[in-house]
Amino acid sequence: MRVISGTCRGRKLLEPAGMDVRPTTDQVKEALFNIIQFDIEGRKALDLFAGTGQLGIEALSRGAASCTFVDASRTSLKLVQENLRRCGLTAAVVQSDSIAFLRRGEKFDLIFLDPPYGMGLEEQAVRDVKEFDILSKGGIMVCETRADTAVPDPGADYGSVKTYRYGRIRLTVITRGG
Repeated sequence: MRVISGTCRGRKLLEPAGMDVRPTTDQVKEALFNIIQFDIEGRKALDLFAGTGQLGIEALSRGAASCTFVDASRTSLKLVQENLRRCGLTAAVVQSDSIAFLRRGEKFDLIFLDPPYGMGLEEQAVRDVKEFDILSKGGIMVCETRADTAVPDPGADYGSVKTYRYGRIRLTVITRGG
């Protein structure tokens, strides 16, 4: 696992031991950042269900103004902090239930959702992002799921919802109008 582009390009990131955290593959991560590459610079990002922190770190490396990393696991957050240190980056790292964090109402321009598969958390997260008005106008939310898992359309006040399939993985990119 490595940082693909930007100021931290080529830096190796620590991976978790065991199967509790499922990092995004380099192929899917590269595809994701190719999709949003012109919408990162200066953005305030949220890496929800952070795991290793690689999505938020990639965004910071590519010019995001800031990133908040949220995960319930202390082990994951230690991994995020070490990966940030390895890259020479600083960011907010918050231990919290990811869904509960959304209810704080803080706005973000770029949201990465990569919840554990098979728990329905992506549906709840998208619903709460809309309900608590978390995604800024003109913002982008990217959700990684299994290929057979559909992410709900947030409906009115949001722009396009596009899906991309990479083998057994689906990326859903939701934009907010404005």
